[in-house]
Amino acid sequence: MTDNNRNSSRNPKSRYPKRRSNSAKRSDPKRSDSKYSDSKYSDGETTSPRHSASPRKPASSKDSPTRHSLPKPASSRHSLPKSPSRSAHREPNRSRRLAVQPDKKVLPAVAVGETTDIETDLVYGRHAVLAALESDRYLNRIWITSRLRYDARFHGLLSQAKANGTVVDEVEPRRLDQIANVNHQGVIAQVAPYEYVELPDLIAQAQASTDQPVIVVADGITDPHNLGAIIRTAEALGVQGLVIPQRRAVGITPAVVKVAAGALESFSVARVVNLSRALEDLKSAGFWIYGAASTASQAIDSVKFTGPVALVIGSEGDGLSLLTQRCCDVLVSIPLQGNTPSLNASVAAGMVLYEVYRQRRSTILHLDRGFAKNGATEYKKNVEM
Repeated sequence: MTDNNRNSSRNPKSRYPKRRSNSAKRSDPKRSDSKYSDSKYSDGETTSPRHSASPRKPASSKDSPTRHSLPKPASSRHSLPKSPSRSAHREPNRSRRLAVQPDKKVLPAVAVGETTDIETDLVYGRHAVLAALESDRYLNRIWITSRLRYDARFHGLLSQAKANGTVVDEVEPRRLDQIANVNHQGVIAQVAPYEYVELPDLIAQAQASTDQPVIVVADGITDPHNLGAIIRTAEALGVQGLVIPQRRAVGITPAVVKVAAGALESFSVARVVNLSRALEDLKSAGFWIYGAASTASQAIDSVKFTGPVALVIGSEGDGLSLLTQRCCDVLVSIPLQGNTPSLNASVAAGMVLYEVYRQRRSTILHLDRGFAKNGATEYKKNVEM
């Protein structure tokens, strides 16, 4: 072996062509863009890629694929199709739950043939539905459990209502829970909306029923349970009607009907726009306006409730408004002994109404006893003659 061959074998760089200068690289239009070339795919030698001579990259053409036109791998996130907009194509939670659990049976919120505004005309509870069945109020549909369907209190009334065209459905308790998420006590009825009366008609009805009528005026009561309890107590104590404002106060809702326990079927309610004007109309009709206020100096047992009476009850938190107090003839209070500064609106109304009832009942009893005594004496004289 010669010295030249020996030197070339010792120095592997001598076998490769001399590297070009940077100016030559820039002037070569066919130069590869890659920084390094991979020689082991071209000549089969395992040499360092830094010093290996790689074949030149072919010039780009229309048919040759570019770096951006190569297909993406299947696992790439760019290869997945874009999901549609959630707001436009999102399924409701109810449908998705049914898709996950196909064997689960879910009853519809509204059955076939029912109206969508059913919740506005619902009466629920045993006493409320019984009172609706006994009255002349039109009932469209009744949902009742099998436990109450053949109860002695409901059986005859349901048969009569069914004969009058009312649809009676015997359902499971869970169906009643879907119709009204309240304490329905096993029965719900869809009835005609409650019809308010006009204030002049209420005054005329009250004056026609007795010479000493009593009308309750609710000022700003927003709790349906309070209003329902006031109606129930007022009807039980012989009150002729109720006046409520249209704004900032609760109306006759299913909750009010439930708490009233059937009292609304024989009780008139007038809804007015201006409560102060309604109080003036009551004054013009001969009513004496009494307002219940915790700060009043006169106690209810020191006031004589004679003649037509209009009792105004305010809410527990706010009480009577200043404008309503100015419209009252007398402000009365309930004497308390404990540390509690005020009472619930329905409790206060019940106590004042019972005082009115107690005074008038005692007067009626005294009149009846005197009439019976004088009548018996006159009858005895006539017999002796």
